[in-house]
Amino acid sequence: MTVLLAFTGFVLVVSLIVDRRRTLVGVVKAVRMFLSLLPMLVGVLAAVSLLLAAVPPDLLQRALGGGLLSFVAALFVGSVTLMPGFIAYPLAGVLKDNGASVAVLAAFITTLMMVGVVTLPLEIRMLGRRVALLRNALAFAGAVVVAVVMALILT
Repeated sequence: MTVLLAFTGFVLVVSLIVDRRRTLVGVVKAVRMFLSLLPMLVGVLAAVSLLLAAVPPDLLQRALGGGLLSFVAALFVGSVTLMPGFIAYPLAGVLKDNGASVAVLAAFITTLMMVGVVTLPLEIRMLGRRVALLRNALAFAGAVVVAVVMALILT
């Protein structure tokens, strides 16, 4: 993380030297974008924190620790959840620290990123019913394959 921050700082300084005005415009846009996302980020992190505080760790570990039921539940929860990756990945880290299995996390993250049940009406309007349903079905099947392969490789 330190290397990434140092590199970002270096590139920012170089950009300031090359074109100060455009760099400052970009930084202002980035700060505005971050501030617009901050309420959602804080809300999700607060909800996850409250959930983790309310649910005993052993119950969470039993629910997410593995097995076919946990795997299938993660597939379906990920499919119907609409969450950006910058929130989903830290959430997966918290769940991993609380005993979630690799297979469950892979199933949740892959369906979350690839399948869009919530956005399906919009996809149908833009792509047509057949293409939207086919895309989601193939994405779901692909997510299952990815989750199984990840579980086999990482466990």
